[in-house]
Amino acid sequence: MGDGYSFVVVANRLPVDRTTGEDGGQQWTRSPGGLVSALAPIARTSGGAWVGWTGAADDDTGPQEVDGIQLRPVPLSAQDVDQYYEGQSNSTIWPLFHDLVEQPVHRREWRQAYEAVNRRFAEATAEVAADGATVWVHDYQLLLVPAMLRSLRPDLRIGFFLHIPFPPVELFMQLPRRAELLRGLLGADLVGFQRPLAAQNFLQLAGRLLGLQPHDDRVCYEGRTVVARAFPISIDVGEIDRLAADPDVQLESERLRADLGDNRRLLLGVDRLDYTKGIEQRVEAFGELLAEGAVSNDEVVLVQVATPSRMRVAQYQQLRERVEREVGRINGEYGAVGRVPVHYLFQSRSPEELVALYLATDVMLVTPLRDGMNLVAKEFVAARRDELGALVLSEFTGAAAELDDAFLVNPHDVEDLKRGMVAALDAPPDERAVRMRRMRARVHGHDVDRWARQFLATLDDPDRAET
Repeated sequence: MGDGYSFVVVANRLPVDRTTGEDGGQQWTRSPGGLVSALAPIARTSGGAWVGWTGAADDDTGPQEVDGIQLRPVPLSAQDVDQYYEGQSNSTIWPLFHDLVEQPVHRREWRQAYEAVNRRFAEATAEVAADGATVWVHDYQLLLVPAMLRSLRPDLRIGFFLHIPFPPVELFMQLPRRAELLRGLLGADLVGFQRPLAAQNFLQLAGRLLGLQPHDDRVCYEGRTVVARAFPISIDVGEIDRLAADPDVQLESERLRADLGDNRRLLLGVDRLDYTKGIEQRVEAFGELLAEGAVSNDEVVLVQVATPSRMRVAQYQQLRERVEREVGRINGEYGAVGRVPVHYLFQSRSPEELVALYLATDVMLVTPLRDGMNLVAKEFVAARRDELGALVLSEFTGAAAELDDAFLVNPHDVEDLKRGMVAALDAPPDERAVRMRRMRARVHGHDVDRWARQFLATLDDPDRAET
């Protein structure tokens, strides 16, 4: 094992996307996003590797180097995608970890596929890791990997970070094979969460389910000390700032304002089309404000970008139908020729297009029913170098603990959503500027690079690292 890599990232997806070059040939380009931005430089400078799936079923792509990073693809069959990814990961674990916003589905064959794929990830990682390497495993699709990897390679230093919420003990206990999932996480030396309460839930579960004795932020398991701690993730602030200063992006922002109506104030939502994001409740609240005359089509417009997500899963197909039906109803009742109150975009947008929207926006609506963090809120704040604009933010996001100068709302309460929207629209400019200035200071002080360095320093030495 001595000729392997000293730092290995393990995630469901590789940090690259397959694209078609100018010559028509297939090539790999680095994926956008904060996680890749934070970890790719570390992997590159440390001679590291990244273990993950290419994103295509039955893809037999072999190991290769892209942008200075060694990629070790883990192949998934169409059945794996159906059972491990869309099944156990996204129809069982995802809804349960998000407080049962939708009812989880439990199927034995999904659990078996999840275990088999997790083992494949662990074996691939064991093959590429050097003696004593540091391995960082990511997210809910790979909960079993730390323990599997530990059994294969006890010499490794293993960290795990959960990007989504970790549920209360009572909810986790509903999972079939619950102890197996918990033991999977306990295979790590450091388990990181978005919020302190999630780490507490994990430690309480270790006591309740396995009879362990947690103390402070750690628990002894099989002769090792496992540390559980919060590391709130952030964004690549420098990249957002660069885009916000780009003249082309600023010009696009001005064009958007003109197209929507310079005299209208813009409300914006940007989300994956997921039932946890509160899109239905947000659109309903805006419709009621129009019905009550609190806002009018001549004064305010809502733009909702809904990125397609998991559309083979029935719950997501049904959500799309409900949202589009409600948008159609509102536009039919309150719109005019050439001027509608809701612009609904069921499509992905480039980083440049999103930042242009952020710059054009008067009120950003980030109102998930439950979210581990929500990086859109932080992106909006980082983009507003002009210190203008207001943020309406769900209390049930991890971001609410850091961005408490936002207009905080309970997204389960349509009346409270309406209150937050109106308060943000009516707030005096100087109040909005003060709130934005404070939030920007927080985001700039805690970017994704600091998040990654803090996690890895804690993995190296939990007692020396900053808490």
